Amino acid sequence: MRYLYFAAPLLFGGLFFSARAGQAQSLVSGFMSGKGHGSVSVSATTESYQQVFLVPEKVDGVPIFKEIQINSVSLYASYGLTDKIEATVTLPYVRSAGKADNQALSSLGISSATNVRGNLQDISGVLKFKGVSREVGASIVDLLGAVTVSTPVGNYKSEKSIDYIVAIGNRATKVSAIGVAHLKTASGVFATGQAGYSLRSGNVPNAFLSEAKLGYAGRRIYLEGFANFQVSAATGTDILQPGFDGDFTATRVSFARVGVSFFRPIAKGLGITLGVSQYVAGRNIGQSTAFSAGAAYSF
Repeated sequence: MRYLYFAAPLLFGGLFFSARAGQAQSLVSGFMSGKGHGSVSVSATTESYQQVFLVPEKVDGVPIFKEIQINSVSLYASYGLTDKIEATVTLPYVRSAGKADNQALSSLGISSATNVRGNLQDISGVLKFKGVSREVGASIVDLLGAVTVSTPVGNYKSEKSIDYIVAIGNRATKVSAIGVAHLKTASGVFATGQAGYSLRSGNVPNAFLSEAKLGYAGRRIYLEGFANFQVSAATGTDILQPGFDGDFTATRVSFARVGVSFFRPIAKGLGITLGVSQYVAGRNIGQSTAFSAGAAYSF
């Protein structure tokens, strides 16, 4: 079970790779798999929302569509190239559906067939490095760095039209640099903080990213609570505000999200993952609650 324990925190990158227009919980954790070790997982996530954080306030009902339902299935794999260098790849399939009256859509010149979109979304790769590791009493503090790259792999569309509020992504290539500080105690309690900046192609605004985690990593259970944040650059627009021309990719998508993740080994090399998260504040994003479940194999 040794490497199942060490790999457990890494699995949640795949578990919570969200379908939300390319937004995601960070794929970077403070744990390392070790040379020649890693994990593979498959997970499913479902979420829906009827309220949207717009400017200047949250509104009831999604523009055009009353409610949006998003389901995704993600494949995730990580591998330790050395004890201090690790690679991760993840790929989700996403299906987004808007619930609206067909007569209302027709009055706007929108075909009811456009309210459902599904495809492979963006493939993401991460290269993580452990730079410094120091003992502080009975605890260990690690400082890490990571570079992440994400780019569309499916032929999904995200065009300048109001009905593309149900698009599954923004078709941007994103390159991010992230710094991580990770504290592990002898009891298994850990705390992780990270921050970085993400450059995006096209009209998608760049963004500042950050995340904080507090949890327990033991041989029979892994449990963490997290809060992650995104603040988009002021170059973007706001939905239905002056300057918005129907291009959702150009909007300022900012958010605060909190959640809980759980992992339990069930057999040698095998384990299950469960999680729930919710957007509690934001800008140009739906107030959804997501539920996830998955299975993982570690080696």
